[in-house]
Amino acid sequence: MPREMFEPVFTELFPFWSEISEDDKKYICDNSFALSYPQGTTIHDGNECSGVFIVKKGCLRVYIMSEDGKDITLYRLHAGDMCMLAASCVLQAITFDVLVDAEENSECYVIGGPAFAAVSERNHNIKIFALELAVTRFSDVMWVMQQILFMSMDKRLAIFLHDESTRLGTDNLTLTHEQIAKYMGYAREVVSRMLKYFSNEGIVEVSRKGVKILDRKRLRELTL
Repeated sequence: MPREMFEPVFTELFPFWSEISEDDKKYICDNSFALSYPQGTTIHDGNECSGVFIVKKGCLRVYIMSEDGKDITLYRLHAGDMCMLAASCVLQAITFDVLVDAEENSECYVIGGPAFAAVSERNHNIKIFALELAVTRFSDVMWVMQQILFMSMDKRLAIFLHDESTRLGTDNLTLTHEQIAKYMGYAREVVSRMLKYFSNEGIVEVSRKGVKILDRKRLRELTL
């Protein structure tokens, strides 16, 4: 039953799937799970090799947290995306802890970390795939670090709002100030002040329902 459930998914996602043995395919499928996570659930706390997450539905937030409790969103995963950074036993070069939360009610396929690691030791193509995926995610991480270190607050906020609007296909973003602050790694008060400035300039409209983009052209100009 597990193989019937998972193999069609893995055949589509993993370029190495046709090259590994039938025993390894069965082993990976036998150690895979279909799990649901309510919104707000911490599904990886950085303390163990949770495994490889594949998002079927919903959204996961991958982030790091400082000793004083401040967190910075590294990237988010949507349907069809995969996270390898929660599988430190697969990529042992990862020496920092990431945390993963369910940002929305989410459904995921999870491959047990030790099982995926064991099969990857026998198959170099799997290791190459895992490293390539990790490099792609590190590029996302470096983009976040670049924004934090070198970009002004107004430009970062403009980029965030523009990207969210483009991704969702709407000018109405149902996000609270606190959520935006968490994504950007700022205090909520800082985000609120900048949103008020954008509002005074006629770029956005802020309400209890979220943020509505009024002037996409000026918002886009701020991202350049």
